[in-house]
Amino acid sequence: MPAFLPAVSDSAAWHRRVLYLAVPVVLANLTQPLLSAVDTSVAGHLPDPAYLGGVALGGLLLNFVFWGFGFLRMGTTGLVAQAHGAGDGDVLRATLVRALLLAFGLGGCLLLLKPLLLGLGLAALGGSAEVQAHAAAYAGARIWAAPFALGNYVVLGFLLGIQRVRLALALQIWINLVNALAVWAYVYGLNAGVAGIGAATATADVLGFVVAVPLLYRSVRGAWPSWRIVTERAALWRLVAINRDLFIRTICLLLGFAWFARAGASQGDAILAANALLLNFQTFMAYGLDGFAHAAEALAGTAVGARRRDALWQTVKVTLCWSLGVAVLFSLAYLQFGPAIVSLLTDQPSVREAALRYLPWVVLAPLLSVWGFLFDGIFIGATRTGALMRGMLLSLAGFALAIQVLPPMLGNDGLWLAFMILMMLRGITLALALPALLRATEAAGSARQDDRRYFNGRARNAGRE
Repeated sequence: MPAFLPAVSDSAAWHRRVLYLAVPVVLANLTQPLLSAVDTSVAGHLPDPAYLGGVALGGLLLNFVFWGFGFLRMGTTGLVAQAHGAGDGDVLRATLVRALLLAFGLGGCLLLLKPLLLGLGLAALGGSAEVQAHAAAYAGARIWAAPFALGNYVVLGFLLGIQRVRLALALQIWINLVNALAVWAYVYGLNAGVAGIGAATATADVLGFVVAVPLLYRSVRGAWPSWRIVTERAALWRLVAINRDLFIRTICLLLGFAWFARAGASQGDAILAANALLLNFQTFMAYGLDGFAHAAEALAGTAVGARRRDALWQTVKVTLCWSLGVAVLFSLAYLQFGPAIVSLLTDQPSVREAALRYLPWVVLAPLLSVWGFLFDGIFIGATRTGALMRGMLLSLAGFALAIQVLPPMLGNDGLWLAFMILMMLRGITLALALPALLRATEAAGSARQDDRRYFNGRARNAGRE
């Protein structure tokens, strides 16, 4: 078995490996709110509240757009992890170049569509004319780094795929540090206002990628692929197909969250605000569970690349063990400290009362959501993105049916129950597809053994002759 996969019989080594991969990702996730916090803090000290509103609105739009391209990170992780597991440096390097070309191509398209994207997107989000103007200034400055922001997704996916998670954490810290320093320099040194805040985030994205390039070069030894290999039709089509499936899966998930918010809004402002507040609990939980999902991606991809069914099954068992443990801890924490967190997040009596009324749903959410997080990681690492897409489409269909039936009968409890059904279906659909993945990995391993026996036999016969 490759050195980056522990022996299947060494359970302790597997647990250590999972923690080695998961903990830096959790820490990197926890740095993400710092970008928004720095921008918000600086904007909040500018002379008019409209500045803060503009940063919030522009940031919401670009975060939504960039999140939609998160498939670049996921698809890269799976393909790279499999090449890493197979010990195929040529495929690994070619995959990196193809993914970066795709990221920069898509980033270039965003720049070409900038007037349409910002115009329609900001208009759809609403806000006063002054807020809209500040949002356009912020987003207009930040979007110029779109190719580098998407390139950083590929960098992160590549580092996760080759299990260099500490390097990924270091790069994330570097990006946050540059952002913080650039915000202060542009806003207070150059008096650039809201546009300076957007330009600072763009600068962080660019310098993050610039620093990543030599690190990637050092991490990948060997000759870089020729243009003919990079543009090989079958490999390009596989990359496009994987990212297409992941894009559809992500859009379905975004639609589910948007539908939940829209249905909550129809029940009044207090319910809308309470539901939005409680969704923060889901975000907090994602910071923990994502770390183990990313570990599952790296290990599952490596196991599939090495064609080791036993290693894949061990990955499922060990990452599930840790994911369930973290989910239970989140549920217990929400049960014990949930009311205090609600009080910290809002001082509006009506919103606080509504949030406390529906708090039991977010106490239950980690135990129902954990399966979807984990199996997402397994199937992303295995690049079984067709199963991911079909599972998400079925989950969204189940959610659509539930949200039509349950809220009219049960009110906001029915809406939360429909949301829990969406979370459960994500895990159930992929759990049902897991046996086929295990069988395919076993069959690939058997075929490799047959090939080895065949060629070894040919070599022995040739030696006798």
